[in-house]
Amino acid sequence: MINIPPVSIEFASLNFGTIVPMLVAIVGALVILIIDLVNRNLDKSLYIMLTVLFLIVDFGVLIGFSGNVRGFFDLMLVDGISILSQGVIVIASLLFIFTAMGKLRFQEYRYPEYFALYLFMIAGFQFMVSSDSLILIFVGLETASMSLYTIIAMHNRKNALEAAIKYFTMGALATAFFAFGSMIFYALTGTVELGLMSQILVESNFDNYPVMLIGVIFMLGALAFKISLVPFHVWVPDVYEGATAALAGFMSIVPKMAGFVVALRFFEIFIASGDSFVEIILYVIVVLSMTIPNIIALLQNDINRMLAYSSISNAGFAMAAILIGTTQATNALFLYWIMFLVTNLGGFTMLWLNRSKDYKFSSDHALEKYSGLIKSSPFTATMMGLFLLSLAGIPPFALFWGKMYLIGASVNAGYMLLALIMVINSAIAGYYYLKPIVYMFLKDPIEGNEVKYMANATTSIKTVIGFCAIITILSIFMVDPLLEIISYYVQTSGY
Repeated sequence: MINIPPVSIEFASLNFGTIVPMLVAIVGALVILIIDLVNRNLDKSLYIMLTVLFLIVDFGVLIGFSGNVRGFFDLMLVDGISILSQGVIVIASLLFIFTAMGKLRFQEYRYPEYFALYLFMIAGFQFMVSSDSLILIFVGLETASMSLYTIIAMHNRKNALEAAIKYFTMGALATAFFAFGSMIFYALTGTVELGLMSQILVESNFDNYPVMLIGVIFMLGALAFKISLVPFHVWVPDVYEGATAALAGFMSIVPKMAGFVVALRFFEIFIASGDSFVEIILYVIVVLSMTIPNIIALLQNDINRMLAYSSISNAGFAMAAILIGTTQATNALFLYWIMFLVTNLGGFTMLWLNRSKDYKFSSDHALEKYSGLIKSSPFTATMMGLFLLSLAGIPPFALFWGKMYLIGASVNAGYMLLALIMVINSAIAGYYYLKPIVYMFLKDPIEGNEVKYMANATTSIKTVIGFCAIITILSIFMVDPLLEIISYYVQTSGY
């Protein structure tokens, strides 16, 4: 009989601090569910404030983190990239939750489960960016995805249910691709940790290269679904249209931030070793993701769908930083996404403020609905115009600096053709962003159009808009301090 000695684990060796930010979000979700069990008649504002409180604590714990980057049997990896991306995820989530405090009554906000799922989802994204173990990344991905499908469906409109089913189908395919890709790399290397995997692949001089390339394609497919890259973007505009404008804004930023970090950790293995096949595959997908959605966006007559295609194109821009693979490009990725966060949050929140049940138009946010907006609601027209100009990359607004720094990183790394394609796509995007501005400022209002703009406006949502507008305008003063913070965290991670 074999005596197996008991496993002895010291609490200190677990480095518990690495998991505390996610635990804060999980505990917050459980607290909301317990409060609901005790008293079912509480106002939604309590749950919003509890969500805000736990997210602030989450962010505080994150900023205060110090010590060994590894924890929990080496599953956790809270390096500079992790802290930076978690910071973006938590701040974006914190700003978006205020959009729940609208005037209009919506089905989903009546349920405390909505806010609990929101916190579970954020914890899932935090796990995704805080590990280089494919197993924990997979668990984080599924936790976040399941919560997000449910949140979309809770809007309880016909196209919201359709959006949830489509997003679920996309997610199921992504999950299968991720599992197959992980299985192939485990078979090749005997590990699921990206750091060890990189070491083994380089030492074996990428043995079994054709099989490894199949694994890369599966992983790229899984991540491209999550980041909405071409050709895996097909249902994304439908999902954005079916979800609320506020949730569409959230989906265009937070899940993609988590996806970019996983892609950065994974593709760095091949980019750093100069793998030409993987570079070519990434190059083609990046160029197609920037260009095709831009061309389709030119044909859109609904601002929500236009912004959906725009966010796919912007994901292509950000993915270019991972292809370039230099430290400057990694800095550019985070700067670009922070500037995109502020601009896109403002744009989608403006659509959310103007949400009204008006069936005279072809869709909720048809361009003709905003005709002559400057005369009927100057504030709305000015704010929407500001965010659209920033998305178009017009200086001195926020996204211009992100695009400029990213194109600069591309030129410095010798990717001249890629930089040229970025410039051309920025010019194409400028045309369709100016289309709504022409409707708002240069066209006359439609007769009999009695749309109540700002129908969903409250002080908290106006505060979010004001915050985004100020940062969008004053971004020129924030670029250098932001780059210093970003480069500090990126360099401590060794990227």
